[in-house]
Amino acid sequence: MKFLRKLYEWVLHWAETPYGPLALFLLALAESSFFPVPPDPLLIALCLGSIKKSWRFAAYTSVASVIGGIIGYFIGFCVWESVDSFFFRYIPGFTESLFQQVMINYQIHGFWYVLAAGFTPIPYKVFTIASGVFKLNFFFFLLASTLSRSLRFFTVAALFRKFGPGIKSVIDKYFNFLAILFFILLLGGFLFIKSIIK
Repeated sequence: MKFLRKLYEWVLHWAETPYGPLALFLLALAESSFFPVPPDPLLIALCLGSIKKSWRFAAYTSVASVIGGIIGYFIGFCVWESVDSFFFRYIPGFTESLFQQVMINYQIHGFWYVLAAGFTPIPYKVFTIASGVFKLNFFFFLLASTLSRSLRFFTVAALFRKFGPGIKSVIDKYFNFLAILFFILLLGGFLFIKSIIK
């Protein structure tokens, strides 16, 4: 935990340097495939320091995060065949038939998995790599990533633009909860419309 705390503080210190936007871009890119600290704290710190640039910071974060997601996708897509035998051989209960079942499920529902992971606190990087492993349609992956990541980061920017610095404490305290609630409502609305159409 101390290591993660120091890493978190190291990430935040970039907001006090001229390299903050570049650090934000690189952080968002890395977090989508392997880095443990999300870009949100640095995005919030930069928006707090220059509210007029909030849209720009959100755009940097969104674009970089989607690019990082693509990298994660291809890590999963290209690396899995080199390591799958290890998992099938040494992980109890992890069989090829189970893998095929999960793959079929992921190919059907993967768009929603990525959308949820991209907008909520669920680790997005896990699903970028999983999307490559399970060969989710790349267009669906890219669409879900672009929608969810942009919505998440531009929401933060919009809150700062609308309410100013005072919104920081609200974002810190409630943003993850509200993100989950929003996604549940979105999914519920989609299922309701689907049931009407049937």
